[in-house]
Amino acid sequence: MASSLKALLVEDIKVDSMVLSFMLRRFHCEVTLAKNGKEAVDMFLEGNKFDIVLCDKDMPIMTGPEAVMKIRAMGATDVKIVGVSADDNAMEAFMSAGADDFVPKPMRLEVLGPMIEEVINRKNN
Repeated sequence: MASSLKALLVEDIKVDSMVLSFMLRRFHCEVTLAKNGKEAVDMFLEGNKFDIVLCDKDMPIMTGPEAVMKIRAMGATDVKIVGVSADDNAMEAFMSAGADDFVPKPMRLEVLGPMIEEVINRKNN
């Protein structure tokens, strides 16, 4: 895997953030961290580009689905956005906000792997 993906991880819980960062790095992703939805939106506003975004649902200041909606509204349609949450009702919130995918917590490597591969394949074509 030559091309490393730029991943944005939006997560307010440090332990979850560490686990997900570790997983993303195993797939050679370059990881940027945001502690809440607003930080994520600001990164897009500043012109940063990402290949994949993993986004938690319940965070202070701005929730995941709110952030997803704002990021999509900015015209960031190419980036794969994955909602991640332990909350049963989160999937609907993320999908209606414009996320591509939803994964219940805890995230597993065998779930993340195919998502990363899909983004790499899309990027290389």
